[in-house]
Amino acid sequence: MGRFLRLLVWLLVAAAGAGGLGFLAFARGEQPGAMWFVVAAACIYTVAYRFYSRFIANRVLELDDARVTPAVRLNNGRDYVPTNRWITLGHHFAAIAGPGPLVGPVLAAQFGYLPGMLWIVIGAVLGGCVQDFVILGCSLRRDGRSLGKMARDEIGPLGGIVALVGVMMIMVILIAALGLVVVNALKNSIWATSTVAATIPIAMLIGIYLTFLRPGRIVEGTTIGLALILLAVVGGRYVGDFSWGHYFLRSAPELALWIIGYGFLASVLPIWLLLGPRDYLSAFIKVATILFLALCIVAIHPPTHMPALTAFTNGTGPVFGGKVFPFAFITIACGAISGFHSLVASGTTPKMLIKERDARMVGYGSMMMESFVAVMAIIAAITLKPGVYFAMNSPVGRVGTGVAAATTISSWGYQVTDAEMQKLAHDVGETTLYARAGGAPTLAVGMAQIFSNTLGGRAVMALWYHFAIMFEALFILTTLDAGTRVARFMFQDLVGHIYKPLAAASSYANIFITSFLVCAAWGYFVYSGTIDPLGGINSLWPLFGIANQMLASIALCVATTIIIRSGKARYAFVTLLPLVWLIAVTMTAGAQKVLSPLPNVGFFAHAHALQQQLVSSPGLAAGQARTMAQMVWNDRIDGVLTIVFIAVVLTILLDAIRVWARLLLAPSEGAVERVEARVASRAS
Repeated sequence: MGRFLRLLVWLLVAAAGAGGLGFLAFARGEQPGAMWFVVAAACIYTVAYRFYSRFIANRVLELDDARVTPAVRLNNGRDYVPTNRWITLGHHFAAIAGPGPLVGPVLAAQFGYLPGMLWIVIGAVLGGCVQDFVILGCSLRRDGRSLGKMARDEIGPLGGIVALVGVMMIMVILIAALGLVVVNALKNSIWATSTVAATIPIAMLIGIYLTFLRPGRIVEGTTIGLALILLAVVGGRYVGDFSWGHYFLRSAPELALWIIGYGFLASVLPIWLLLGPRDYLSAFIKVATILFLALCIVAIHPPTHMPALTAFTNGTGPVFGGKVFPFAFITIACGAISGFHSLVASGTTPKMLIKERDARMVGYGSMMMESFVAVMAIIAAITLKPGVYFAMNSPVGRVGTGVAAATTISSWGYQVTDAEMQKLAHDVGETTLYARAGGAPTLAVGMAQIFSNTLGGRAVMALWYHFAIMFEALFILTTLDAGTRVARFMFQDLVGHIYKPLAAASSYANIFITSFLVCAAWGYFVYSGTIDPLGGINSLWPLFGIANQMLASIALCVATTIIIRSGKARYAFVTLLPLVWLIAVTMTAGAQKVLSPLPNVGFFAHAHALQQQLVSSPGLAAGQARTMAQMVWNDRIDGVLTIVFIAVVLTILLDAIRVWARLLLAPSEGAVERVEARVASRAS
């Protein structure tokens, strides 16, 4: 009877999830309330974690706590450190949850709520969570090896070298983009900068506290750390009133140097001292804020205003060019599946886990939480009126500003007035909200509206708005620090092929040298972006989504190869299905970005249009001409890098298919490889 009741409960949960998504997909004539989004997502996540993640743990990965993990076997007190599973969960979630689940869903809302919602929920449980979990499990069995090293070992020398070089290039761009987002969020803000800066000494204090003063007192240390961080958040509002407050009023170039220095420290210091406790404490702030947002949505049940599909699914959208396929699935990267996660899952996290079976909670569970963050982000965006949304995210060159912008946007069928935009800007403490592109301000306004409608009313909307801005900066910085450390691991693997001693992880000299070079690489682009009037690396932002999804394709190629090589080809569908989808999406998007003749889509087409404008307008002012020339250069860089990334992914895919065919057509060879792998595992 008890088993029947459990089955009935799970069937009801599954039906609620499927029914919720179905209602959102087919609702016409009436805008669904935000509660439908929460219920549908929560039910589907619950069923997927209970059944699908357990299937992967038991059948595909065969996790076993009797096996000794790399963190225990190779413990060196610096990179390999046995860590409490809750701290590891906090670190992993904080490391993977960057700007993607916050900004991507907001930008993709120009297509309507439906494409983003379906991709976030279904893409996560069948793609993103699977990738993170499987790569983490595979790395655990291989001494915590990086993705590039596993590619070399499992696919072959060609695929391995191409993966190491290609992934390293992608990684530099991803970290630089993250760094610039943080700089733009903190610049000229004493409150935000002082709060984020305070988390560094707080994290180091808690690291020392839990390691030396009160070992094992996780609840105690967490309580102290969270109390200090909340004090920093509240106190940051008053830092500017002190004589020393001006030290936190920094320009973008100055902040870039600060962030480069922080990335270096996060890469060279032991995990227990800075990276682990800071990410762990930040994860609490992230989760608490998102849960509070979810509770507010449940409490006030705000209406949604954005339709399921807008008129811009045809590729004429003002936020960014391109049709709903493939660009909705490229724009929403981390909220559904992210290649960057595979680098963390094969970087710091496998060197921290004490038990294998904890990989299910950390790998699958963390990505599921990030997907829920993306759902909250899309709700915050679509509770704004469409006219307000487009006024905030449309560039000045497309719609103008003030009354002109309001008139243009209203002519599209999304009504908004200049008076309405001015009042909203005043409520959140800004001078203007026109053309605040990038997604972050839109999300902050949406969150502030939901929070203020629950607690305090419009009188405290400015406070909630600035809290949301700081939350976003904190969210992203934890991805940057873990990404820098992972990039250092990858770089050591890469240069080890040229000069073997540099690959030694036990040498502090190697760690300092490789960390410096990695930080210099991404730091160059961040600093250039802060002094360039065009934003520098901002011109590469469209590559963020494409490169990230291509990186996920590489990870799924490696995971599929490992599954087939281990004699479990019947389970290869687990990684093969999301791989096929991602290849279709990324190759289509890449091809359009390179070959499209439309200036709002193709990199080279846009560069050509600007070049023609330069030639036909000899009377341009010197500054304007330099700006346009820089835009041409940036577009061409985008195009060339896209071609390189396509070549990298295709090379690895074809090499992987060669290995799959060899293993499947010669079962005896695969059996020999499996026996050798078992012997090596027992010997270690």
